[in-house]
Amino acid sequence: MGRVRSVLVRPWVIGVLVLAVAGAGFGLYWFQPWKLWQDETVREALPGSAVTAPAATPSASAPSAPASSAPAAPTTLASGRLISHEHATSGTVKLLRLADGSHVVRLERLDTSNGPDLRVWLTDAPVKEGRAGWHVFDDGRYVSLGKLKGNKGSQNYAVPEDVDPARFSSVSIWCDRFDVSFGAAELARA
Repeated sequence: MGRVRSVLVRPWVIGVLVLAVAGAGFGLYWFQPWKLWQDETVREALPGSAVTAPAATPSASAPSAPASSAPAAPTTLASGRLISHEHATSGTVKLLRLADGSHVVRLERLDTSNGPDLRVWLTDAPVKEGRAGWHVFDDGRYVSLGKLKGNKGSQNYAVPEDVDPARFSSVSIWCDRFDVSFGAAELARA
């Protein structure tokens, strides 16, 4: 027993143990393996499809105003199917123009793995099948539309006003931590 205790109190053994614990902690933080078993489902409505409240009944003294009309439905400018890259991914992507002229990327029926630091990117890269497509999306022009809200469901991502969506041809579910695409869709113009 005295021999084991003398080995454990040596400074180099303590240093190795501290490094092993720190390395394990860093590895868990970096890879976040528990996310592979956690699903986040998001069900956002199609933008611009909100129901408006009926107009107030005009009083006898107020001039009558025309009844408010329902907002115009979004226009689909481009769409595509998600293909798998690093992780199995499926669903559809739509590039929409809203009635106010703004643009939204909509993911519908998304199903992919959860992961650390996932983003939705609008890119000018071609979508390639298999491993050849895993790392191409950061080679050219891209715009991050924000963190992936959930790895399942339907969700909307606003395109910044200063971005011309016509200059981009694909959407990627991008893992910023490991610089790899989980899945992507080529946008075919409508």
